[in-house]
Amino acid sequence: MNHYGGMHFIWWIVWFLFLAWIFFIPTDIPYQKTKKESPLDVLKEQFAKGELSKDEFVASRKILNSKN
Repeated sequence: MNHYGGMHFIWWIVWFLFLAWIFFIPTDIPYQKTKKESPLDVLKEQFAKGELSKDEFVASRKILNSKN
């Protein structure tokens, strides 16, 4: 009996593909945020979107800066 052909060879390919998939998974998956945003970055983003007024932005920024 020859063990180098048939299903045995296919299982080697399956294992190789599985291991390759594990080692080469992209680290920058679009739906995951790898970069942690600081509270000040979030505040700036909200101000840029118009969710905060200038007075709210300045007051919140003072609070955040006083904690540092």
